Amino acid sequence: MKNLIKKYDLAPHPEGGYFKEIYRSGQTLESPVTGETRNWVTHIYFLLIQGQISRFHRVIHDEIWNFYKGDPIQLIQFNLTGITEERMGPGCNGYAAIVPGNTWQAAVTTGRYSLVGCTVAPGFDFSDFSFLRDTPGEQERFRAEKTGYDHLL
Repeated sequence: MKNLIKKYDLAPHPEGGYFKEIYRSGQTLESPVTGETRNWVTHIYFLLIQGQISRFHRVIHDEIWNFYKGDPIQLIQFNLTGITEERMGPGCNGYAAIVPGNTWQAAVTTGRYSLVGCTVAPGFDFSDFSFLRDTPGEQERFRAEKTGYDHLL
């Protein structure tokens, strides 16, 4: 995996894994959610290797995941209707997944590694990002679901 980290110039991501932003639109708009200026769209490479997790977090805008290389990735989403799980990659139903804005999400590779791309629109800004573990009311609701995913907090 070190060769992928070097090839794509990836750095550690706060949620886990490695990433590199490869596109940030030069055009801006007012976010309908925050009322603040955001780029139209952003895109990153995101790598999870065996033993790493993408901790439960949320982005306030919609996010599209695209599978590129490696073993399938399992994407877990948590919202008001409960938990959903899907796998992307070889042998799965598809190579893309949608995470609606304000949905808690986490991910794990099912094998040695998974390289994906994540597109956010309006564009990603860390001020629009939060961890489930830092949101007591939501964490309590999550734990009440008894999902078996507490290790992803």
